[in-house]
Amino acid sequence: MVEAPGSKIKQEITKILYEQGYILAYKFDTNEKGHPSIKIALKWNAQNKCNAIKGLKRVSRPGLRKYASVAEMPRVLNGLGIAILSTSKGIMTDAKARKENVGGEVLCYVF
Repeated sequence: MVEAPGSKIKQEITKILYEQGYILAYKFDTNEKGHPSIKIALKWNAQNKCNAIKGLKRVSRPGLRKYASVAEMPRVLNGLGIAILSTSKGIMTDAKARKENVGGEVLCYVF
């Protein structure tokens, strides 16, 4: 279980990770002060002792934003991972952005 402060972007990224099968469950809540928080149950395989998320790399940061058009859309581990983008149509994966034919800011890679 992981608990983190919440925001709209974090909630959308959490939903994407759940849909793609990287996390087991999530819950959006508020703490005792009324601030939003996110509780995430990580996926764990007890037999071979490994996590579903092998790596998470932040790409765009406040000092250096990274943008990608549809033609320059990144492929993570040759399609085995996902890239999460912030587009004009909302936060989505690289595959969905290619389908919708939109580009945007590359937030992170998950593999």
